[in-house]
Amino acid sequence: MKEKLEEKLKEFENIKIDSIKKLDDLKVEYLGKKGVMNEFASKMKELSVEEKKEFGKVLNETKGKINDILEETKTKFNEEELNRKLENEKIDVTLPSTKINPGSVNIVEKIIEELESIYISLGFDVVEGPEVEKDLYNFELLNLPVGHPARDEQDSFYIDSEYLLRTHTSPVQIRTMLNNKEKDYVRIICPGKAYRRDTDDAQHSHNFTQMEGLLVGKNVSLAHLKGTLDMMSEKLFGNVNTRFRPSGYPFTEPSVEYDIECFKCHGKGCPLCKNIGWITVGGAGMVHPNVLKNCDYDTKVWNGFAFGFGIERIAMIKYGIDDLRVFYTNDLRVLKEFNKREVI
Repeated sequence: MKEKLEEKLKEFENIKIDSIKKLDDLKVEYLGKKGVMNEFASKMKELSVEEKKEFGKVLNETKGKINDILEETKTKFNEEELNRKLENEKIDVTLPSTKINPGSVNIVEKIIEELESIYISLGFDVVEGPEVEKDLYNFELLNLPVGHPARDEQDSFYIDSEYLLRTHTSPVQIRTMLNNKEKDYVRIICPGKAYRRDTDDAQHSHNFTQMEGLLVGKNVSLAHLKGTLDMMSEKLFGNVNTRFRPSGYPFTEPSVEYDIECFKCHGKGCPLCKNIGWITVGGAGMVHPNVLKNCDYDTKVWNGFAFGFGIERIAMIKYGIDDLRVFYTNDLRVLKEFNKREVI
């Protein structure tokens, strides 16, 4: 049997292996469960104990030689295949590269970053909160109890009787004041998404971005509020005139609308300002005493101001955009164009 095993080894060594398939077939034929080597192993029961030891040793050596030949051949095939790929798929790094059209930061994100930079320089902190909010924080603690007519103006997306998609970022202010256990100074801005039932068109969207600000301190006045907003306007729009107009909000008293003089026509009237010479930026006012009381602040000691505006509106004013949907299409051509624009 030993002689037959040697013959099989010589037979194997003389086989020309010219493909991976041939190699795999030979591996099965010689080393597989029903292969030649296992056939020899099955006949060992016919041998004596001493013959089994000797033949077993020779059989294992033969298996090892066959396996080594197969592995060496496989390595050779793999190297040849790799060399062929390197030759056929090589890249000339000296050739001109393909032109890539990069995008840019979304206009809304760009405005948020600018505003955050401005207010952080004034000592404000950036605070965020959940978009799925409790009615308690979104309305009631903001001096908008159940049945208040101003609730209808915000036409909300209610999830159930207790939760809704927030209609503004004011709940973040409420959460911040409630979490302020020391009941001392607060200076925050709250950028984020807000949701209201509205028909999407060039001027409206059911999903928009807001930034609100809150300052709680002692002896705070409208002059402090106007000075804060004037600095923002100067940074965003350049050296422009500003004004307050009386308004009404449930969570501020007194309440104002904040306008800037049209920086395109300088108050003379043009299509951008609808020929009135002024552009409304947002709403503001002194924090209503009821709101402070709801957050456990002593209104004899503490007061403050709050302001808010739509980020998309700021961007539309700054860049002269007349269609709100521009912000959500992510058209690379539009983003690239507005990435270059600065204040007129």
